[in-house]
Amino acid sequence: MIWWVFGGTGFIFVMTCLGAAMVFFFRGSSPEKFQRIFLGFAAGVMIAASIWSLLIPAIEESQMRGQIGWLPASVGFIFGAAFLLALDRLIPHIHVMSNVREGLKSSSNRTTLLVAAVTLHNIPEGMAVGLSFALAAQYGEDPALYAAAAALAAGIGIQNFPEGAAVSLPMCQEGVPARKAFFLGCLSGAAEPVFGVLTALAASWMAPVMPWLLSFAAGAMMYVVVDELIPEANLDEHSNSGTLGVLAGFLIMMILDVAFG
Repeated sequence: MIWWVFGGTGFIFVMTCLGAAMVFFFRGSSPEKFQRIFLGFAAGVMIAASIWSLLIPAIEESQMRGQIGWLPASVGFIFGAAFLLALDRLIPHIHVMSNVREGLKSSSNRTTLLVAAVTLHNIPEGMAVGLSFALAAQYGEDPALYAAAAALAAGIGIQNFPEGAAVSLPMCQEGVPARKAFFLGCLSGAAEPVFGVLTALAASWMAPVMPWLLSFAAGAMMYVVVDELIPEANLDEHSNSGTLGVLAGFLIMMILDVAFG
């Protein structure tokens, strides 16, 4: 199971690095319109993944164990959102499309704060992929569960590519050397394999809490979507490019989940 988790979270990490590598081909920041589309796309992917890959499996797993299906899903969802809220309040960061500093006061420069912001919403992504493969390992005789976990990793990996570029390109435009911008872009995705492995290990040691962990990851992802991605994707009131990005991301992730689930 751990090798599957390493493979899944390693893939989404590599996709982040490939996106960050765009600094070696483009010296300027990507237009804001495209950044809004990318943020919206990421939001759509995470919404669909929260529903089909996390909440529905959490409810089904609870019912199979003779529990009330909605109870672990609801409580875990609340705690996941609260966890990200706490990190959001504590860790100094600044979002891609904003110059407003959030979290505790810090003298860190904009580059460091930007990496911290992307790292924050990479945490639930890594957890989601790790838990999906951990769930598949519990029912090793069902290849469809591995296919569903792989589909989730593919969807998150797709949206991580433009995300890596959205982190590294603005740094390069602000005078950060290309190699350093690439390294920092990759670093922002390092939380994914770390939290993916940790949550998968927790799930394998404490199988009865799997529904709670799945819904915890869903709550964390939805917090990121509502608090950061959708608002920033719609900063320009005269454009609906961010909204179209959300719809596209949701549609693609839904198709991947249903087709391979």
